[in-house]
Amino acid sequence: MPRSAPQALLLVDGYNIVGAWHELKLIRDRDGLEEARRKLVEALIGFSSYQNFETHIVFDAQYRDCPTNREEITQHLYVCYTDFGQTADTYIEKTCADFRHDIRKFKQRLIVATSDRAQQLTVVGYGAEWMSAEKLANEVEFSARRVQSKLKPKKKSAGRLLMHSIDPDAQKRLDDLRFGKDKRD
Repeated sequence: MPRSAPQALLLVDGYNIVGAWHELKLIRDRDGLEEARRKLVEALIGFSSYQNFETHIVFDAQYRDCPTNREEITQHLYVCYTDFGQTADTYIEKTCADFRHDIRKFKQRLIVATSDRAQQLTVVGYGAEWMSAEKLANEVEFSARRVQSKLKPKKKSAGRLLMHSIDPDAQKRLDDLRFGKDKRD
């Protein structure tokens, strides 16, 4: 079955989100930047799939010693590292500028997740939607809870009586015994 087109292209300012989410800041300070990046990717995998978003987490190359690359993590999530000297902000701005002239804009939303005020104003000027780091965190948590509630098995209401928790054959045999209908007769 062919996958449906994503509802939105979500661009995530990776280090901005790491610095804005309390849990990721703690991980970054305790275990390092690589672990914080990994946790951000993990958090966005399920969210992107649940929302049917094509998500690009953009990290500045200043923290990596390699040229631009884009790693496909899942069919919904990509990790993008900018060119050396290029910031995530300029990468995101260029993507927003290119998207304005892309036919996808008529069928797909463009959302940028960052808490950088200057970046917010710039991307909104290009016609993209803006999502704060806090709102993204809340949306990710909400989606995770929705998925968990769908995965939990529904318990049957057993009723108050023990009789309701017994299978129908056993119930019939007990009824027969109670009313003196012994099968041996």
